[in-house]
Amino acid sequence: MHEEIFLPSTYTTGVPYETFKKLRARSPVTWVPEPAVGPWPAGPGYWAVFRHADVKHVLRSPDLFSSNLGATQIRDPDTPEDLAFVRAMMLNQDPPGHSRLRRIVAAAFTPRAVRALEDTINARARTLVASALNEDADFVELAADLPVWTLAHIMGVPDTDRRLLYDWASRVIGYQDDEYAGLSTADTAPMSPMAREALQHRPTTSTHPDGRPINPRSYTALADMFAYAHALAAEKHRRPSDDIMSRMLEGGLTAQEFENMFFLFAVAGNETLRNGIPGGLLTLLDHPSELARLRADPSLLPSAVEEMLRYWPPVMDFRRTATTPLQLSGRTIDAGDKVVVY
Repeated sequence: MHEEIFLPSTYTTGVPYETFKKLRARSPVTWVPEPAVGPWPAGPGYWAVFRHADVKHVLRSPDLFSSNLGATQIRDPDTPEDLAFVRAMMLNQDPPGHSRLRRIVAAAFTPRAVRALEDTINARARTLVASALNEDADFVELAADLPVWTLAHIMGVPDTDRRLLYDWASRVIGYQDDEYAGLSTADTAPMSPMAREALQHRPTTSTHPDGRPINPRSYTALADMFAYAHALAAEKHRRPSDDIMSRMLEGGLTAQEFENMFFLFAVAGNETLRNGIPGGLLTLLDHPSELARLRADPSLLPSAVEEMLRYWPPVMDFRRTATTPLQLSGRTIDAGDKVVVY
């Protein structure tokens, strides 16, 4: 049963709630093998953690469970260079490096900026909903517009280049699905000169010459995105504006840190909402009595959002790496073992 949770095929029909329930009861910390998946090679395996108290302990103990040693994805980066590349990102750092970057980000999201952003997002959401009221619409596509538009607004990306944010997120997150992650054929003519120049660096293949897949979270796979981020940082240095990313640069981000932050916003900030919003609606449609309660009492919305995220999480797991030999719910975990919380 525990072998199933690593395989992508397990999730094609939704979250395997019953499997997780049984594992929480019978084996709350269990060893899971990593078989090969398609062209992706097998890995060494990992410890899967299912109980809330253990999950909280792992995530709140960076001295014992590091985000930085092996990064935060289950699969290990392919090469030492790929590992060094992802370790530089905020998501994959431990204190004090993570704390410094977090302070810079928090300082950029001032109360005034957050209020203005909230108003802007609400207006955009109302516009999107209004556009779909009198005609059939694909809600997945409708919902995908909101995070892309919001992130472009936050990062100061021109409207002409917004489609690129969608494309980059698809390539990173959907790397096991060629249809989802396929290289975009979007028309580049309306895009900014900065975008057209960056796209000259776009990879033309997703595999190495020997047939091995290129790591989707590597510089090689995203050379066009990092070229764009580099050009955007240079533009913001030349012409500072009032967007949040400009304030991060003013707050002390280096050029490389800006590029890494651009990656984090464009991918993690995009894909989570792009899947979480439709997932939340699907959850409500699958539970019509709860939808009726929410319609009758909109004050329930904040707790409903929390419950939708719990029931249909856009992120299923996070990986840490044990820094020292330790015990967790009766299991002996060695230094260097992967520990994955669900």
